[in-house]
Amino acid sequence: MDTAPLALKDLATVIRSKNAGPLCLTVDLFFRDRAGFERAAASAALAPPHVAQRYGLMPAQVRRFDLPDIFAIKFSMPRLVCAGDPGDGDVYGAQQHAPLLEVSV
Repeated sequence: MDTAPLALKDLATVIRSKNAGPLCLTVDLFFRDRAGFERAAASAALAPPHVAQRYGLMPAQVRRFDLPDIFAIKFSMPRLVCAGDPGDGDVYGAQQHAPLLEVSV
């Protein structure tokens, strides 16, 4: 198995974000196979404290769900601005996955 650092965007087949209500956001990571999933799941860079730091949140605000049967990892976290409020630049939460694209796993 190759252990050289790999950007998450090059390992995952799908990286997406979306609203889970007006106050919560989910980020979904899907992988082609078990090896890719396991590599990402084992990476400290995808631990909730590190993800929280990328989003300006407290570690306890980020929940991670590993879904090995479908080779996926899901994060759930609060939105910093309520969807649709003044100052919300992404009403659907569809662009909020960007802080994870370059994470090395």
